[in-house]
Amino acid sequence: QVQLVESGGGLVQPGGSLRLSCAASGSFFSINTMGWYRQAPGKEREWVATITAGGGIANYADSVKGRFTISSLNANHTAYLQMNNLKPEDTAVYYCNVKGYSFSRNALDAWGQGTLVTVSS
Repeated sequence: QVQLVESGGGLVQPGGSLRLSCAASGSFFSINTMGWYRQAPGKEREWVATITAGGGIANYADSVKGRFTISSLNANHTAYLQMNNLKPEDTAVYYCNVKGYSFSRNALDAWGQGTLVTVSS
């Protein structure tokens, strides 16, 4: 099983920056991708960004491209989301997601508990 611990959320003014962290631990065979999703009040959860393990290929939703940067440290299975030039519409609970395989080769799809990001003056 995979456990995810997120941190870094908070209140920031428009134009400000925050850095989210997600640390994966537990027993698993591999982690293939680490990503971030978000869910704003009254809206469905949406994908924000994903990075592949090893190669570090990153992809972003159009709404955050050029402002957010996802990175990871494979050695300790940690992913980061650097968020710059934040806008009020970025306000949401941000969730970390990890996809990979267990030692029994079952697919893993784990979620963190979420961290709240509020962008407001």
